[in-house]
Amino acid sequence: MTRTRNTTRPPGRHDQRRPHGPRTPRGPHDWFAERLLAVVSGQRPVHSLLGHTVGQAYDQLVTLAPAGPLRDRLRPVLHRCGRFHPGPGVIEAFARITTGDRVSAMAFRLEQGPDLRWRCAAVEMSPLP
Repeated sequence: MTRTRNTTRPPGRHDQRRPHGPRTPRGPHDWFAERLLAVVSGQRPVHSLLGHTVGQAYDQLVTLAPAGPLRDRLRPVLHRCGRFHPGPGVIEAFARITTGDRVSAMAFRLEQGPDLRWRCAAVEMSPLP
């Protein structure tokens, strides 16, 4: 009797290790963290998030974003993004960002509209190094 298993291991490999660890499902907070970081680091224009913000969030991004691309600095990297659900249709998220050996923090709030789309309602950030 032969057993067949659904596995992602190459043939002949018997250990249980995985090359990149367990996969965690990505949520809207991950998508927003990447886009917000691109805007505040000057890699994307602020207006790229125009339809994805509500309330004062767009004005906050205009204040946080630099006037032009930051070509002379190291590119910031998103290292960790977490979330908290204080109620239905609301995500309060945080992100840890590194630039070289320096660490910054970003916090933002997402709200789900009647159309079930997530939009950023607030964003705060420690200055990028």
